[in-house]
Amino acid sequence: AVSNPKPMALSQTIPTSSGFSDLSLCFLTCYFVFEFVIVFSDLPAWNYVRCARTQSLHGPSPVTTFGPKACMLKNPKAVMHIQDPASQRLTWNKPPKSVLIIKKIRDTSLLQPFKELCIFLTQQKNMIVYMERKVIEDPAIANESFVSIKKNICTFREDYDDISNCVDFIICLGGDGTLLYASSLFQESVPPVMAFHLGSLGFLTPFNFDTFQSQVTQVIEGNAAIILRSRLEVKVVKEYRENGSVEEMSLVTNGNKTMQYQVLNEVVVDRGPSSYLSNVDLFLDGHLITTVQGDGVIVSTPTGSTAYAVAAGATMIHPNVPAIMITPICPHSLSFRPIVVPAGVELKIMLSRDARNTAWVSLDGRKRQEIAYGDSITITTSCFPVPSICFRDPVNDWFESLAQCLHWNVRKKQDHLSSEEEEF
Repeated sequence: AVSNPKPMALSQTIPTSSGFSDLSLCFLTCYFVFEFVIVFSDLPAWNYVRCARTQSLHGPSPVTTFGPKACMLKNPKAVMHIQDPASQRLTWNKPPKSVLIIKKIRDTSLLQPFKELCIFLTQQKNMIVYMERKVIEDPAIANESFVSIKKNICTFREDYDDISNCVDFIICLGGDGTLLYASSLFQESVPPVMAFHLGSLGFLTPFNFDTFQSQVTQVIEGNAAIILRSRLEVKVVKEYRENGSVEEMSLVTNGNKTMQYQVLNEVVVDRGPSSYLSNVDLFLDGHLITTVQGDGVIVSTPTGSTAYAVAAGATMIHPNVPAIMITPICPHSLSFRPIVVPAGVELKIMLSRDARNTAWVSLDGRKRQEIAYGDSITITTSCFPVPSICFRDPVNDWFESLAQCLHWNVRKKQDHLSSEEEEF
């Protein structure tokens, strides 16, 4: 924050000598009068203009508590509520006592690391371990060496049991999909997530399992950096149809069915199995901005900008940037380029009236469903980000992933010129 200097008189701020012409003085006087009217006027029109502009430019402030015990360490030197990514540190209100382990299903290579982690957490750290019931029922891990620690393990079922207030932090074993799945389990506040690279790509999983004991201990002690990965709050509203059916849990309002989701990577609207072009209208804060004609459109978070969006030609955005990216998929116009909009806006996607076919929507590659006439998809930035624990810090981890996973700007270097060649 910058302290305000002692205000100067109006005669001191506007030179009356040859520094300004009479026309310049006239413009400056009008400017000060205009600002005075905006600030102090009681007219509703002036106040409405200022409030509407403020609301449309600022996104929601993310919560800084994650699960029942974790929170982000406050930085007293933060300016404008935007914290330096390098200063984002994890801290605990109380020592963590429970952990959720997300394991990639049907992967035999993870069995040994999974057992070692469970034994370390239950026997050495005396923690309560949560995991899905289908994981613990896997016959491959039901042997004598693992049966002894089952008594310290709690199980749950997806879409049936609520564990949002039971888990202090999360450990993922696998690839990027495990982090996406962990995010989908928490529709509001998400506990800190520590992801180990035991999958194929590992862009979102910065930790290696070789030294897991010391790394997990540092997290339990509250000595770790975090990055807040923003999510999208998505509402799919389906018009009531007598012959239609919705399998997902939903809210019924005025005969319409509303389904709500939290999305970490992207929302994809495409043409599905149809051979015709996708034809959907895109609204921003209630205003129609364009009609998407092509294979579809991707609405992604900064985290999702390095996934499907970058393959469709979008740029890559650091996860700390508050933004929403709109990327067309093979558009029927060469001038339709990806755009980035502020995180606070509300996007709405609907099937165009002259569309030849319906559209399909998928959320982080799951929950795929058909969108017909009258249905709508509303997207905005969620107030509940995913606090992902860093190996070093948010900046170094991201560029390391770009280099290692995407081979960003990897090329053969040119040989330097010798002194003789420089003369020519």
